Amino acid sequence: MTRIASRVSQLTGEGALAVFSRAKELERQGRSIIHLELGEPDFHAAAPVVDAVRAAVAAGRDRYCSTRGVPALREAIAEYLKRTRRLDVAAEQVLVAPGCKMALSLAMMALIEPGDEVLYPDPGFPIYPSFTRGLGAIAVPFGLEEKNKFQPDINEIAQKISSRTGMIIFNSPNNPTGTVFSNAALEGITKLAVKHDLWVLSDEIYARILFGGEYQSISVLPGMVDRTVIIDGFSKSFAMTGWRLGYAVAPVRVIDAMDLLVLNTFTCTAEFTQVAAIEALRDSTNAVEAMVTEYRKRRDQFVAGLAGIPGFRCQAPDGAFYAWVNTEDTGISAEELQKLLLEEAGVAGIAGAAFGAGGKNYLRFSLVSARNLLEEALERMQRVSVHWRAAVSR
Repeated sequence: MTRIASRVSQLTGEGALAVFSRAKELERQGRSIIHLELGEPDFHAAAPVVDAVRAAVAAGRDRYCSTRGVPALREAIAEYLKRTRRLDVAAEQVLVAPGCKMALSLAMMALIEPGDEVLYPDPGFPIYPSFTRGLGAIAVPFGLEEKNKFQPDINEIAQKISSRTGMIIFNSPNNPTGTVFSNAALEGITKLAVKHDLWVLSDEIYARILFGGEYQSISVLPGMVDRTVIIDGFSKSFAMTGWRLGYAVAPVRVIDAMDLLVLNTFTCTAEFTQVAAIEALRDSTNAVEAMVTEYRKRRDQFVAGLAGIPGFRCQAPDGAFYAWVNTEDTGISAEELQKLLLEEAGVAGIAGAAFGAGGKNYLRFSLVSARNLLEEALERMQRVSVHWRAAVSR
């Protein structure tokens, strides 16, 4: 009998998409649903970016192009990272891909061998362990615990490194906790990476969505420039999710390896979207700053409102656009709460186990709806809290 390759059985999906599917089904039945499940900004690309893509298509920029990305965009990314993140990057170190997941996948395929152990954060983006397993490697979690303000425990990471460890993956700000890794955490990871000769895959997709301070990339720390792969893109900071544009920044030999994988898979990223991305990086209307300002207001509003819901506890995120809510005191499992909030309150959130075992007692809400909708979501959750309010007051 014909069969499906065994590697596919090692892959998992994303819990957010399952909840989104059920939420859309309820909407088709006439129910009012407030969508806080997907990490998709409710903003759209700035007007100059939309104008740029129209002009690019009209000018015939819809042909095959460089496998690594059009040179002008790679140069613009290098300049952008220097301007916004103080990174000294050459265009030769940049590879453009159709989405951050593809950039992430290419990097992992280029650097991970079957049997390797890969350290990743728990809770964290579920694709990290999923694709690691799909490559025949072993996914090894390290915890991000509330008692540590969701910062990594460097001693735990050190204890989990073995002779088979080849890579550490993390993202800061973290999805789902919103934690920005401290300088001490980055320095600790650096020391371990240098000592054990490990690759570090730094997912910086939320680097521009900070609510205070300047972003610190691990790649600038001593000994890291030749062992770090940065993954970033346009979905979050520039509200261009459906455009599918991401990129990797890495040593040239890694880019060469990833380029060979591009040649064997998707050939190139659409040229007209790349041309428009150059305009996005210019950010002539200061759209990124305006968006982050709005997210900060939403964070403050929503976290304050959550404090009034019995059994809910939320540490204010330092970045990204998620509220990571501890629900243990409700006495109801996070999975039951997710269903209750969706089916009875019309509020779509994600049970934290979708992000790893460390999320067992949490719910994640995306701050991607307007403030009036967030206020309505809080009111709806307050009303249905009657189901667990008595247990909290005991």
